Amino acid sequence: MTQRRAIIIGAGPSGLTAAYELLTRTGIKPIVLEKSTCMGGISRTVNYKGNRIDIGGHRFFSKSNRVMEWWLQVLPLQASEDDPVAIKYHRMERESAPSAFGHDPDAADSVMLLRPRKSRIYYLRRFFDYPISLSKDTLLKLGLWRTLKIGVSYVRSALFPLKQEETLEQFFINRFGRELYGTFFKSYTEKVWGVPCNRISAEWGAQRIKGLSVWSTLMHALRKVFKGGGGDICQKGTETSLIEQFLYPKFGPGQMWEEVASRIIKMGGEIYTDCRAERLITDGWQVKALETTNATGDRKTFEGDYFFSTAPVQEIMRSFDVAPPKNVLEVSDGLVYRDFITVGLLLRSLKINDETSQGKQLIRDNWIYIQEPDVQLGRLTIFNNWSPFMVADPANVWLGIEYFCNESDEIWNLSDDRMVALATGELSKIGIIDADEVLDSAVLRMEKTYPAYFGTYDRFAEIREHVDRYGNLFLIGRNGMHRYNNQDHSMLTAMMAVDDIISGKTDKSDLWAVNTEMDYHEKKGKSDVQHG
Repeated sequence: MTQRRAIIIGAGPSGLTAAYELLTRTGIKPIVLEKSTCMGGISRTVNYKGNRIDIGGHRFFSKSNRVMEWWLQVLPLQASEDDPVAIKYHRMERESAPSAFGHDPDAADSVMLLRPRKSRIYYLRRFFDYPISLSKDTLLKLGLWRTLKIGVSYVRSALFPLKQEETLEQFFINRFGRELYGTFFKSYTEKVWGVPCNRISAEWGAQRIKGLSVWSTLMHALRKVFKGGGGDICQKGTETSLIEQFLYPKFGPGQMWEEVASRIIKMGGEIYTDCRAERLITDGWQVKALETTNATGDRKTFEGDYFFSTAPVQEIMRSFDVAPPKNVLEVSDGLVYRDFITVGLLLRSLKINDETSQGKQLIRDNWIYIQEPDVQLGRLTIFNNWSPFMVADPANVWLGIEYFCNESDEIWNLSDDRMVALATGELSKIGIIDADEVLDSAVLRMEKTYPAYFGTYDRFAEIREHVDRYGNLFLIGRNGMHRYNNQDHSMLTAMMAVDDIISGKTDKSDLWAVNTEMDYHEKKGKSDVQHG
């Protein structure tokens, strides 16, 4: 009897998770087709002369037990055997690096580190807590007049919220007040998306920061005072933006996906790189095969019983041999994506430091959100603070300077030298670095990094209705579903697609509900135990 096969487009978190789940839970053979030569998609790690770049920063944190345990089966937590956190999260069998348990990460590479989270906003050439807290420090930095305006504005929004909440601007105002929104959210958010917040759907806020507000931030601070710091990695009662620690692979997120890819191949799966999906061959409402090309133009056809796509919706909709209806293509062609540039800067030191009892030390932030409107850069990543092993020489500081743009923008087409000069100049301008301290640099460009919630997104249901009629085709992951999913959400869509194949379920509504009804999925409970 011929073994059933699943053709998977894309070797990012969702594609590789689907392949791994199929191999460990079914008799279906996965064949993964990746257009680049790297594993992990935007969750890859780029190694530049021993200095590693995490594209965008990927905290390994999820409120799903299923995802947390999946990660720790692949890369065990680096901790001592008498650590209660380690005991709790090492109860599952570890398939790789069993000797890593209880060892220093220097002695075992295949491990997760438990890292403290700290992010701040840089505004008025000063640091503010993120999420913003109305602490004494914040109020002093803002000044009396601005603080009064923020307070009055927040009370007004709390008592008389906007009745309509259709745009992201309305979403922010209802939770923070118009003044606080304008001070700490508007500039950065519009850098990310390139359009005013009143043109972005409120759905983005509902997915990314649905539980965050002034009130939730204050309650979190009070719980810390009365309960003290916690050792629970899951932090299930904590809004995602308020978590205080997270897991992180020793050598960055790509280490996770390179390990998963290696296991897939060892278990009999196949992975092809430099392989671009071109044409889906269908028979009625079933997909039968996928035609691909490589860099030299060679064509190859892969036949399969199931098909998973993590490719951008816009691309996959144009690949059907039988074109979708005109209205569906109209929606697909009107979807918008934001692209991403990271400039890696290696420096001897920063001009900004943390004052400690031992003197000045490197600031502890993972991310710094740049709210200053007079520069284009949006966010600053300090890779030393994600993992000390991301930096070849710990005496140096390794930064990622992040720019959000469109491929049609002038900045996307700047030469690497001009891009480095822009990043160096802007960081110098706002007082974070001295340009003379720069030792080396690298530039990375990632297209279609962020699926946008404007353009024709409000008509996306027309695409979903059409594609869901193909019984053996599953759209999963961030770009596959045109949804701004985190890594764990993308993985869950893959896991649940495999659940549906095993159970014979044809309704795909559960997949589309991931990251919109997460509490619902967690309350189901049994799946965490059965498949963790």
